[in-house]
Order: sequence, then structure tokens, then C-alpha cells
Amino acid sequence: MYKALVACKAGLGSSMMLKVKADQVIKENEFPITTQHGSLDAVPDFHGDLILTQTDMAGKVEAPAGVYVATVENILDKEEIKAALEGFLKTKDWQPAAR
Repeated sequence: MYKALVACKAGLGSSMMLKVKADQVIKENEFPITTQHGSLDAVPDFHGDLILTQTDMAGKVEAPAGVYVATVENILDKEEIKAALEGFLKTKDWQPAAR
């Protein structure tokens, strides 16, 4: 199971909304990812695999070495979130379960 931090500037509104949508996408697609949310200040101490944030925050993310940063423009667009998460999973050679 991969750990993701969903982060925004303050760690309140937009990161929580993005986390809710990301969790829906993760459940619907059976992605092996668990999420937590927080502010950009939490990023340096994050011990996980993925940081998911808004595109305009990407330049402010100082991710620890080896942590993948995925961004989305629209935090409510489940297809965009799905594509961002799949981009991360492809770096792990993850394959979806056969249905």
C-alpha cells in the first residue's frame, strides 16, 4: 500500500476537498493508496510515496528524495485525479487487477 499526502498551502479547505475526491477515485479504481491531508509545511517531514497537490502549488513543494509529486488543475475533476494517480502508479510498475 502506498502512502499519499494531499497538500495545499494551509492544509484546510482545498486539500480536504482534493482528498475526498482522491479517496473516491482510489476506491472506485481499487488503487493501492491511502491518503492523509495537510499543509505544504508537512511535506518535508512526510514519510510516504506520493504528494498530491494543485498545479499552482507544485513549485512550492519541497518533496523529500524519492517522493513522487502529482498535480491537478481542478481538484473536483475525478478523471484528472485518476490520471495523476495512474501516473504515479506507473512509476511503480503497478498493474490494475483483472476484472
